Amino acid sequence: MKYYSLNHNAPKVSFQEAVIQGLATDKGLYFPETITPLAPAFFDTIENLSHEEIAFEAIKQFVGDEIPADTLKEIIAETLCFDFPVVEVEKCIYSLELFHGPTMAFKDVGARFMSRCLGYFNKDNKDSKNTVLVATSGDTGGAVASGFLGVKGVEVIILYPSGKVSDIQERQLTTLGQNIKALEVDGVFDDCQDMVKKAFLDESLKHKNLTSANSINIARWLPQMFYFFFAYKALKKQNKPLVFSCPSGNFGNICAGIIAKKMGLPVEHFVAATNVNDTVPRFLENGIYDPKPSIATISNAMDVGNPSNFIRIQEMYHNDLEQFKKDFSSFTFSDAETICAMKTIYNTDGYIAEPHGAVGYLGLKKELENHPNAIGIFLETAHPIKFLDTVEPTLNVKLPIPAQIESVLNKEKVSAKIKTYEELKTFLG
Repeated sequence: MKYYSLNHNAPKVSFQEAVIQGLATDKGLYFPETITPLAPAFFDTIENLSHEEIAFEAIKQFVGDEIPADTLKEIIAETLCFDFPVVEVEKCIYSLELFHGPTMAFKDVGARFMSRCLGYFNKDNKDSKNTVLVATSGDTGGAVASGFLGVKGVEVIILYPSGKVSDIQERQLTTLGQNIKALEVDGVFDDCQDMVKKAFLDESLKHKNLTSANSINIARWLPQMFYFFFAYKALKKQNKPLVFSCPSGNFGNICAGIIAKKMGLPVEHFVAATNVNDTVPRFLENGIYDPKPSIATISNAMDVGNPSNFIRIQEMYHNDLEQFKKDFSSFTFSDAETICAMKTIYNTDGYIAEPHGAVGYLGLKKELENHPNAIGIFLETAHPIKFLDTVEPTLNVKLPIPAQIESVLNKEKVSAKIKTYEELKTFLG
């Protein structure tokens, strides 16, 4: 499998090169040269397969022969070491819970998969290190820190916006030590992401062997397709069309879902549910892609003004807006609407949704008006405990602290504060 840059001005590269480089030399995101549909028999018998078997069949074409099949199966087994429950919230509406991993966020899947791929590619490299440079708006940082902790030959530097991630999210990325370092940026997530992209293209930093663990990296992004297959397996017996609603920030999850659809996964429609950072909903209304600075909300992991992965979605639809709209809708919701949805879900069904899942639920309810016979699935991307300052007062509940979170609460936060790219460059050395 070869990967090409979406800016179309860089050489094609292998899976290994794309993983290690992160971003192409022309600043473009990498995209697979081909997407081959899986055999119909795979979907006919998917209920007989384990999650590990499903994931191997889904990902192998994108890895090719660059990781031996047995090793790839081991990487998948280590990645998928937790459950992905599909929970009925109300009639024909389900929550796909992606928060049962070590840092209680969906990003555990991509971070664990990528760290193990990078570890495999580094296994014979005794001298040089790779530096994973990553920006986070919330859960990416903790997932990457956990996934890469102690990985030989890899240093991890995480940039996060000061005061704009939750206390638990901050602790998950600032307390681990070892090969993990955190930089607290005076700015918003887009500032962090801009610094990371600038560093990748800085010739004077080539000796640092920089790569990214944001969803711009194919090994972080592609495995996110797995859970769409898992949800289909769980709900197949109901024999109804499926509508997926993804709370969307950088648009990695929904982009991976569309890849799954292009591979043959039977999906009726996708919804990108956003908070007030509404670049994509506005684009679908007027055809003009006009990113704006991000606005802080209670669903902070979605506070992205210029979502990186949207260009990958456009590529899959050949920039044909009308074709795109047949498969895809996007709606925007305020914090007030989000809080109202959290209360409705809890009061009606006893289900505790955190703000991102509540935005996904709102988008799903809106789109299901157009699909009266469908089953709806919204992605619950993080455990409610990650947003306890919002969840507890909104629902008037006291959340028990899971063991994964308890382990970081009393650890000392260690981070360095920066404001500018030059300060990042000095830190990198």
